[in-house]
Amino acid sequence: MTKSEKLVILVAEDDQDDFEMIEEVFIENKILNPIFHVNDGAELMCYLRREEPFQDKHEYPRPGIILLDLNMPKLDGREALSLIKTDESLRRIPVVVFSSSELPDDIIGSYNLGANSFIKKPINMMDFIKIIRAFSDYWLQVVRIPTNGGTT
Repeated sequence: MTKSEKLVILVAEDDQDDFEMIEEVFIENKILNPIFHVNDGAELMCYLRREEPFQDKHEYPRPGIILLDLNMPKLDGREALSLIKTDESLRRIPVVVFSSSELPDDIIGSYNLGANSFIKKPINMMDFIKIIRAFSDYWLQVVRIPTNGGTT
């Protein structure tokens, strides 16, 4: 990935307020990576598989990283994570679980399913901003991620 290319972030989050806070922190901190949003695990899988209405790869580019809520309708984050990490064409896309859950079963279960990281979604706005900044610093500045999710 060249410096001019920005890693695409796909946020799977059913809470519109949480997504808007993530987006706002990106804007306020001049994080210029393109950010896309899906409302549930079923939409997430349609996006990743380029199914209706996400067929246009220019309008809906392949994400370089997925920020995934666990508790979503239709197909929850656990099921979506399992599908992503068992699909040869998707499994190399890093998935960061971003959940309000602190349950050990959710944390261990997410890692067992192949999550690359688990972040507790903070309630306090200042903590929320700090977490999104830390996510950005680490995943968008420090870590090297294969382009196109590692596909050739």
